[in-house]
Amino acid sequence: MGQKGVQRPLQKLFSWVRKQSNKVKTFLGVFTVLTLLVTLKLLIHEHNHFFVLAEFAHFVGILVLIYKLTTHKTCSGLSLKTQQLTATFLFARLFCSLQIEGDIHTILDLVTLVATFWLIFMMKYKLKSSYMADLDNMKKYIVIVPSLVIAFFIHPRTNNLILSILWAFAVYIEGVSVLPQLRLMQNVKIIEPFTAHYVFALGVSRFFSCAHWIIKVYDTSGSYLSLSGGGFFWIPMIILAEIVQTFVLADFCYYYVKSVMQGQMMVRLPA
Repeated sequence: MGQKGVQRPLQKLFSWVRKQSNKVKTFLGVFTVLTLLVTLKLLIHEHNHFFVLAEFAHFVGILVLIYKLTTHKTCSGLSLKTQQLTATFLFARLFCSLQIEGDIHTILDLVTLVATFWLIFMMKYKLKSSYMADLDNMKKYIVIVPSLVIAFFIHPRTNNLILSILWAFAVYIEGVSVLPQLRLMQNVKIIEPFTAHYVFALGVSRFFSCAHWIIKVYDTSGSYLSLSGGGFFWIPMIILAEIVQTFVLADFCYYYVKSVMQGQMMVRLPA
């Protein structure tokens, strides 16, 4: 009774938002994001915690997929290419992290990488018959090649050029790794719950990571954007990559929250 009582006002809210013009929807979206950012700034004072939350949210999303594959014995609706891109940036970032300094981020990346390798193995071999290869049709080179080229020219300034380029490559690949999954979901239109939970977890992860950079820039009155040790374009490119993936996932997250509030198990994307 209590849950239904909460759902009715939320359903009315979503119904009202859906009827508004694009300008009003944009304003409401910006207002919601700003409200969340202010709330996070007031609640979390250590900037590093944002990254921990982002990496943990990603790992939780991977756990959801592991549960799906082990209990339902199907990888239907999942993009193998997104998992391969995920393994790529995690491996690159983990390698750089081990060369520089191991910490909690290194542990989270290692655990997530192992789990991602397991997902790739299951999708390629054990559950291959349920993999939607024809719908997972985005070419990986479309995201890999531009990320590598940009990383070659825009990367942090360190004593090790290879590590700098590899770290930048990991950042850029992470920003677009979800695109094959989104492409597959656009082809399918109806997203089953576990895949939807996973992609929503990615959205939460990216929001925390993006919030870190925005709040960091705000706290330094913009001076953080031009840190000499990172190169003039490095920090702005990181923020741009984070913002791009956050906005790419924002549309799906809206339909996900809408479906949850309406008590629907499946997420339906617009045609």
